[in-house]
Amino acid sequence: MSGSVTHFEVYGDNPDRLAVFYQRVLGWETERMPGVAYWRARVPSEAAQPLVSGGIAYRAVPGFNGWLMYAQVASVDHTAALITELGGAVVRPKTAVPRTAWVTIVSDPEKNIFGIWEPDPNAFPMPEPD
Repeated sequence: MSGSVTHFEVYGDNPDRLAVFYQRVLGWETERMPGVAYWRARVPSEAAQPLVSGGIAYRAVPGFNGWLMYAQVASVDHTAALITELGGAVVRPKTAVPRTAWVTIVSDPEKNIFGIWEPDPNAFPMPEPD
């Protein structure tokens, strides 16, 4: 179908390092394709969802141009710590999407920016109307 998101690519000067980073942080399956400088990345089938949805908003990071992809994680805090340990960085601290999720914007060791998303219906609940 025209307009469907078909795949993603992550760029850097050290793709081997990025392959290991995303294996450790998000559990992706990565493999170098024979004869070319390209690493296939797959989200494990138990984590893949058949539908990709998105939104349009103001910039999450000032000066960032491009599409920002989010990966669902069990714990934003744990994943952000692992990202930092593996040479990445926290770009925007943990914030709440009220009654929906916790979100943090991070970067990999090659400074590619992406988001991590932890569903939580109790994230900073908005006050109930009187």
